[in-house]
Amino acid sequence: METDDPTSVTVLHVTPEMAPLSKVGGLADVAGSLPCALRSLGADARVITPAWPGAAEKARDLGARPLSGPERVCVSLGGREICSPLRVVEVGGVPLYLLEEAELFSNPAVYPEKLDAGTALPFAFLSMAAVECALSGAWRPKVLHLHDWSASLAAAALKHHRLYGAALERPHTVLTIHNLAHQGVLPLSVLDEWGFGPGAFSLDGVEFYGKANLLKGGITASDAVVTVSPGYAGEILSSEYGEGLEGVLRYRSGKIRGILNGLDTASWDPWSDPALPANYHLGDMKGKKVCRKALVEACGWEDSGGPVIVSVGRLVRQKGMELVLGALEELVALGARLVVVGTGERALEERFSAESLGNPESLHFRGAFDEGFARLAYAGGDIFVMPSLFEPCGLSQMIAMRYGTVPVVRAVGGLADTVADADVVPAGTGFLFEDPTPGALVEAVKRALAHLREPRTWARLRGRCMEKDFSWAPSARSYMTLYGSLTDPS
Repeated sequence: METDDPTSVTVLHVTPEMAPLSKVGGLADVAGSLPCALRSLGADARVITPAWPGAAEKARDLGARPLSGPERVCVSLGGREICSPLRVVEVGGVPLYLLEEAELFSNPAVYPEKLDAGTALPFAFLSMAAVECALSGAWRPKVLHLHDWSASLAAAALKHHRLYGAALERPHTVLTIHNLAHQGVLPLSVLDEWGFGPGAFSLDGVEFYGKANLLKGGITASDAVVTVSPGYAGEILSSEYGEGLEGVLRYRSGKIRGILNGLDTASWDPWSDPALPANYHLGDMKGKKVCRKALVEACGWEDSGGPVIVSVGRLVRQKGMELVLGALEELVALGARLVVVGTGERALEERFSAESLGNPESLHFRGAFDEGFARLAYAGGDIFVMPSLFEPCGLSQMIAMRYGTVPVVRAVGGLADTVADADVVPAGTGFLFEDPTPGALVEAVKRALAHLREPRTWARLRGRCMEKDFSWAPSARSYMTLYGSLTDPS
C-alpha cells in the first residue's frame, strides 16, 4: 500500500553512474530522473554516487548548490581503512552525495575492462559507504535503493557483514536489476577480505558455484527486487533469459516485480529539442519533414522519397545488430536506406564501417558519440529498428515513438511492454517480430512499409506513437507504493 504521508518516504539511491554527471548506459538515465520524479511526489529521495573524472565539474556547471552533510566517509576494505571526501550538493533539486576519492574513482569509463578484486574495489566502497551513511549519518533513509550488481553488495552487507550485519535499525533494501547479464563475479576470498561473515559463504548468501556473485548476493538479501519492465521480470525466471540465476530468481519470485522505466520527457521533446533544425508536435508535423531533409543531407544523400530506417544505440550483441547486418541487402532491395548511430564492440563497429564504405548510398554509419546527430536521426527517420536478443527495458524505442518514428522491434522484455503491433491491435504503435533472424526482421519491416505507403494510415499510427505517456510519473508512483509496502507493511 502507498503511505498516507509520502513525506515519510526517505530513500537513498546507490548508483555507479548518474546522468548527466556520468553515463555509460540506461542505468545513468534512471538514476538521473527517478529521484527527481519521486521528490515531486513528496519523497525525500537522495543519491550517492562516485565522482568519476569530470563529474564534480559537471555538477558545478549545472549550478550545484552546497548542502550541509558529512564531509567524509570511511570504510574498512581489504585490510585497510579507506576514507573518501564526501561533497553534499543539490543538483536539479535532488540532494547528491558525491564520493570524491580521486584514486579510487579514477576510471573515466566507470566500469573496468576486467573485473577482479582490485577493479571491483570502487563498487565495494560505494556499497559500503552507502551503508555507513545510512546507519550513522544525521539523515537516515528508511530505504536503500540499489542499482545493479555494482551497488548490490550493500544489501548483502546489511545481512552478512561482521560489522554492519549487527546493526539494530537497518534500512529496507530495494535492488533494481537493469541488466541480468552483468553480475559482478569475483573470487570467493574477497568476501573475507571485505569483512563478510560466514553467512555470506552460504547458498543464501553471496556464494555461487564457488565464486562471489555480487548480484546474486543482492537478490538473496534485498527486501524487494525490481526489473525495469514487467516483461523482463517474467523472462528472467526462464533458462533462456535467466543468465544462470533463474533458479535463484524462481525461488524468490514472490519479491520480484517489474516497473517500467520512464523517460525524461522534458529533455526528449521534439517540440522543444534545441538539437533539431525545426521543432514539431502532433498538431503541426511540418518540422519533421524538415528534420528528415536535414538527416538525408547530413548523410550525403539526395532525397529519393524512399523510407529512411534508423537505429540509435550501443553496438553490442544484446541489441541484435547482427540481424541488421544480415538483413541489409534485403532492406535496401525494398528501397530503404539505413542510418546507424552507435559505438560498442569493435567487431560490430568495423563491420558497419565496412558496409557503409562499400554502400555509401544505402547505409550511413556514425560510429561516434554524437548526441546532436542521434537526435536528428530520431526525428528524421521514418522507421526505427531495435531487434534486441533480450531487452530489460529499452529507452530508444520510447524516444523514437515520442519523435514520431515508428518502431520495429523484437517482442522481448520492455520492447514488448511498450510497443503494440499495429497489425494485431487497433491501437498499435509499431511492429513486432519473434524469431531472432534477419528474415523475421525483414518481414516486420515489410509490414511497416505497407502502412507507410498509406499516408492517412501512417499518420494515425505515428500519432498514436507520439501520444504515448512514457513520463516517469506512473513508474514513480509504483515505486512509492513499493517503498510504502516495505516501510509500512500494515
